Amino acid sequence: MERMMSAMEVRPSGDIDRDFAAMMIPHHQGAIDMALAELRYGKNEQLRRIAQEIIVEQQQEIAAMKLALGEPPPPSAAAPTQAGPAAITESAPGTPSASPTHHHSH
Repeated sequence: MERMMSAMEVRPSGDIDRDFAAMMIPHHQGAIDMALAELRYGKNEQLRRIAQEIIVEQQQEIAAMKLALGEPPPPSAAAPTQAGPAAITESAPGTPSASPTHHHSH
């Protein structure tokens, strides 16, 4: 929550569109982070379903805002939601499903 609130403190640039996105993107990321915590630790199935929907919707909105500003979408935009079904069908036993595959040592 603190990370989200500090990231939302944007000094106005005079470009309302850019300022709006600069404040909304961390707000949406905060919602994604909270929803991921619900999926990891929550027991209520209705809340877990809501959390899954929040992740998908907020990621789509972040990508749309970045696209509207001419910025590339975040490379990991699909990672948290893909970890669910992919982990069930594609992960080897004992493989952490949430570990990002795009981090390679060079």
